Amino acid sequence: MTVVEELAPGAPGPGALTKVRQGPPPEPRAPEPRRISNNRVKGDRVFLGSSYLSGLVVLFIMVAVGVFLTFEALDALRAQGASFLTTSEWETDRGKFGIASIMLGTGLVALVAVGVAMPIAMGTSLFITNIAPAKVRGFLVGMVDLMAAVPSIVYGLWGAYFFQGMAVNVARWINTWLGWMPWFSVNGADPSNPNGSLTVYTASIFVAGVVVALMVMPIQTSVMREVFSQVPIGEREGAYALGGTRWGVIRIVSLPFARGGIIGGTMLGLGRALGETIAVALILSASFDLKFRILESGGNTVSKLIADQYSEASGFGLSALFAAGLALFAITLIVNFTASWFVARSRSGAESDG
Repeated sequence: MTVVEELAPGAPGPGALTKVRQGPPPEPRAPEPRRISNNRVKGDRVFLGSSYLSGLVVLFIMVAVGVFLTFEALDALRAQGASFLTTSEWETDRGKFGIASIMLGTGLVALVAVGVAMPIAMGTSLFITNIAPAKVRGFLVGMVDLMAAVPSIVYGLWGAYFFQGMAVNVARWINTWLGWMPWFSVNGADPSNPNGSLTVYTASIFVAGVVVALMVMPIQTSVMREVFSQVPIGEREGAYALGGTRWGVIRIVSLPFARGGIIGGTMLGLGRALGETIAVALILSASFDLKFRILESGGNTVSKLIADQYSEASGFGLSALFAAGLALFAITLIVNFTASWFVARSRSGAESDG
């Protein structure tokens, strides 16, 4: 209730003011909610349609490749059945073939490549995002990305005719000190003889894996660099304000934040390493033995098998190669989807509250 003074009716002057009681003031009207229009302009509609179309085309191509490989591999899969996964020989003329040894070789080459490339890629991305001066950061990013543009045959020639001569010495050193481990032992090698032959170490899974590591490192570095660059500034500056050192901030802020991206980038590199063909074909000598010794000469991968035998295969042998390619296609899809899942679940892109 409010009291106001107003002039009484018929009163000639200001002395005739009377007090009038009034009721409570009307409550203000609540503002109406703003109507948001969903009408898109022509450019937005074209962009949205193109994006949907591009995604559908990529999905269609991937499904079409899988269907094509499955259709072409049916004859070989029907003939071998489940033994296709457990047989290590590859003699299509005799009807005895399988991917046990070549899938093992494919996995070992990829694991060696990832084991060598992942620490280098993570260190490089940390250096670029946390340590390198801003003036040289762009140059370093360009140089790392340029490594991904080098053709694989160049890496293969470099590995076969230049790097292999140095890698065999490293392989002999590893065999000398770690040969008691089964995967580092080499048949026919005598670690106690410094003048022993080095041919037992050439054309090995180890040499091929190190060369492939140089090819997958740019992919891993790009993913990890992008994740490390998105570390929230507030968290990083808060750690510095509490007295943290540069390594301490990297250890307690950057690495936990980028854990998912590190795993995803590593697995994307693994997917690339699984399908590498030319470089491995130039270095690795074909062998269908089921072995885990990575320093020993000989080995095989699915991509190398297809590259070596495709030109001479026909009929049933060609169907067997398609079956091997189908197995590699399925494994690569699983690895890449798993990598995408890890990247999506990481904290990448989180914004700082400060």
